[in-house]
Amino acid sequence: MSTATQELPLILTEVEVTAVELISPTFVRIELASPALADFGVDGSLFDQRLKVVLPNDAGRLASFEGADESWFATWMDIPADERGHMRTYTVRDVRGEGADTRLVVDFVLHLAEGATGPGSAWAAKAQVGDRLVILAPRRGVPFGGIEFDPGTARNLLLVGDETAVPAIASILEDLPSTAIGTAVLEVPVAADVQELVHPEGVEVVWLPRDGAPHGEKQIVAVREHFGLAPTLDLVDDLTVDPDLWETPTYSSSGEALDDDAVVVGHDLAGLYAWIAGESKVVTTLRRVLVKELEVDRHQVAFMGYWRHGVAMRS
Repeated sequence: MSTATQELPLILTEVEVTAVELISPTFVRIELASPALADFGVDGSLFDQRLKVVLPNDAGRLASFEGADESWFATWMDIPADERGHMRTYTVRDVRGEGADTRLVVDFVLHLAEGATGPGSAWAAKAQVGDRLVILAPRRGVPFGGIEFDPGTARNLLLVGDETAVPAIASILEDLPSTAIGTAVLEVPVAADVQELVHPEGVEVVWLPRDGAPHGEKQIVAVREHFGLAPTLDLVDDLTVDPDLWETPTYSSSGEALDDDAVVVGHDLAGLYAWIAGESKVVTTLRRVLVKELEVDRHQVAFMGYWRHGVAMRS
């Protein structure tokens, strides 16, 4: 087993696949195990907690992190690209067991955009018990980041995403207080991808199977109708799309200045918190609807481009 030294603030360890379950045509649920996961944990609920996964290279070999220190990433990047494998980001869908028997559950999307397949989905489509990966995950008691869901005192929630955001939204819904109120809009490739999710009674869950419709159109129309806007479809221009779009109440990938002390008052949507993730062009279009058209304050929204159609995903 290739495992980093315990001095690292994060868990960097090789894990073994202990269960594989095809839960729908688009999603496969994979359980990962390692004694090092006994130290896994965060301060509070998981919500949309991210972790990094290092996949085997094309020859099926994993990069070694034996004895790694805090320079591990630079060391890994120094390995020739065709040898080091691929790093991708996923959501912790669930945690099972405890101690050395802790298992992390990750839901992998088997394909994107009706046919486009990346290294993560290609690996997951063939995954078997006994296969191995390397993961980077939070160590209990050590700040790690990777949780963007932060509604503060919002009174009404809006969660929106495509299939790449379904695991995160599902995890958020499970961790919400029973008194939460809002709407979750989930677009998936086909009707057979609709899942039974645990969620507060006051949160409506709306599934939107594309079943051949263009990616994102149903999301955009549904969000517009949610706010009483005309159900028009007006996607942003490709040139305005940032494939690395990532904006939260405290961070902007575009460098937009944010006033951390601002208080949102005097607006019809002052009690709203919106968390929107998925394909960058769709997310950018929804950003325009909320921030420009509805004038929702930037402190009430999180927009995350998980992927961009036609652009290779980064780590």
